[in-house]
Amino acid sequence: MRLTVFLLALLVLALQYPLWLGKGGWLRVWEVDAQLQSQRAVNAQLEQRNAGLDAEVRDLKSGNEALEERARFDLGLTRPGEIFVQIPAED
Repeated sequence: MRLTVFLLALLVLALQYPLWLGKGGWLRVWEVDAQLQSQRAVNAQLEQRNAGLDAEVRDLKSGNEALEERARFDLGLTRPGEIFVQIPAED
């Protein structure tokens, strides 16, 4: 009787091993799920950045106002007859 119970318990443990520690076991599922959540967070940040870049590209393609703004702030260009005045920021 004891041998039968021992063999059945051993069989149950042998059947549980792949479920918990095997290639497709729960531990691996939890690990992959954590990686998936991390990648989704990275993807969300990249989608936000891409949306901003897409909006900037559409602005630059659609009109001269965005080009002029970009030339003024990034390159420091002015129109003929304009005077550029820079006021230093207070600390």
